[in-house]
Amino acid sequence: MKKIGIISDTHSFIDDKVIDFFAGTDYILHAGDIGDIAIIDKLNSVAKLIAVFGNIDNQEIRTITKQLILTKIEDVSILMTHIGGYPKKYRPYFLNKIKQYKPQLVITGHSHILKVMFDKDLEHLHINPGAYGKSGFHKVRTAVKLTIDGNNMKDLEVLEIKR
Repeated sequence: MKKIGIISDTHSFIDDKVIDFFAGTDYILHAGDIGDIAIIDKLNSVAKLIAVFGNIDNQEIRTITKQLILTKIEDVSILMTHIGGYPKKYRPYFLNKIKQYKPQLVITGHSHILKVMFDKDLEHLHINPGAYGKSGFHKVRTAVKLTIDGNNMKDLEVLEIKR
């Protein structure tokens, strides 16, 4: 059984509220727009970080992250990118990757809109954790955590902080 935190669009901002929220997690997945290398260091001090770069990320961040990550935690395959879309509106490149890899969990960022939904057509859980940073139009900073037990995903929690 592994606990994972999911975050995106930090835009160089992190605080103790999300660090406390992620305490006890085994992994943190960051779906891009990290903003500052210090965010990577801070999140890695809490749990093993798996991160993709976003459109605002500089070359330093891009050299230690990827555009697309396919990984497995317990028995759940996870596909993550920053700009991927969401069910019925995936970007063509990302949709092809979903069809190719058939993950059980798909994570995207970029929209600054929290979405957790099951994609019935492609048979996976889609999570966009929204945005945790202070840059952007969102009025609530959000992050997600859940438990993966074998091939089951359960106990999903959302952190919401008003800006």
